Amino acid sequence: MKKNIGSTDRTIRTILAPVLVVVGVLVGPGGWPAIVLYALAAILLATAAVSTCPLYLPFGLSTRPRSAAGR
Repeated sequence: MKKNIGSTDRTIRTILAPVLVVVGVLVGPGGWPAIVLYALAAILLATAAVSTCPLYLPFGLSTRPRSAAGR
């Protein structure tokens, strides 16, 4: 897959994921809101790890800087 997540986007996702887990624990670890928050945290970490966001692809979005060779 084409990488479309820049370093700032990766940092934000990496910081936001644990925050969502903590909020999930605070709202009640077994409830459906917590499960949704855990799933979102997992998705954020996974997309940050591979530097690809599938939701960006259909819209042609990218937070990754363009290389000088591609200009």
